[in-house]
Amino acid sequence: MADPQASHLETIGQIRTRLKQVIRGKDEVIGLLLNAVLANGHVLLDDVPGVGKTTLAKALALTVRADFKRIQFTSDMMPSDILGSSVFNQQSGEFKFYPGPVFANILLGDEINRASPRTQSALLEAMNEHQVSIEGVRYDLPKPFLVIATENPVEYFGTFPLPEAQLDRFAMKFSLGYPDSEEELAMLNDRWQDDPLDRIEPVIDCAGLVEIQKSVRAVTMEQSVQEYARELVAATRDPENGFSLGASPRALLDLARCAQARALLNGREFVTPDDVSFLAVPVLAHRLILNRKSSHAGASAADLIAAVVKKTRVPV
Repeated sequence: MADPQASHLETIGQIRTRLKQVIRGKDEVIGLLLNAVLANGHVLLDDVPGVGKTTLAKALALTVRADFKRIQFTSDMMPSDILGSSVFNQQSGEFKFYPGPVFANILLGDEINRASPRTQSALLEAMNEHQVSIEGVRYDLPKPFLVIATENPVEYFGTFPLPEAQLDRFAMKFSLGYPDSEEELAMLNDRWQDDPLDRIEPVIDCAGLVEIQKSVRAVTMEQSVQEYARELVAATRDPENGFSLGASPRALLDLARCAQARALLNGREFVTPDDVSFLAVPVLAHRLILNRKSSHAGASAADLIAAVVKKTRVPV
């Protein structure tokens, strides 16, 4: 009888290979993205334009044969542009609901911080409960449902910073960064005559991906490792560690789920403390607010979390 975990690892390996053919030299970033996908979590990509954020999202959708939608956020967008709206049909004399782009398996929200807070809030229910409520009617979103949002950290004109409630919906936040010289030349040759996206063949369908996501929940996490994760999250709520706003209970759940996914990606049926500490920055940093002393000292949330990880006792 075939080993389900071995089959899952083979499938994930094929997805990883296809993504690496499109996004050169970013193995760690691809690993974090797959980690979030298997944990059924949303991703915020914070980086400058042109480094491959949109391409990475499209490549992922192609590998899993998913319904992919893209929203280019602007300041004049309305919530109905995302969720959909009802239109009156004069022939039938009834209103008909036309679903918006949120009804997709993978939703790419480009430059999400260009939308107004009212429009940004349209995604809160969708990201947390995988459903939307429109005109008093609840509509379930397809499975899987993943939001990959992007924002430009160096451009502030005409933008609206994401509120803490919105940031807390993202399981991870990370950046791609520029490729090194060798990989950038390889990318140039890859795209000399065609687009690598055109050569991607699906590896799995949505139902298969949902099965792998379910298997993540079967990965065990011993009590001592659970307590270690909770101690890391609790430490962010201590003002002595440099924060004025610490991580939420939702952050702890995301950290645990992502740690389970990382264990599966590494062929293990159990979570180690290293899984937790490795993911502490991408899972927690974007949810935190530094206190005035830390801000004036020029510290970053990532630096402070690294310090917390360093001084927190690791279970043996």
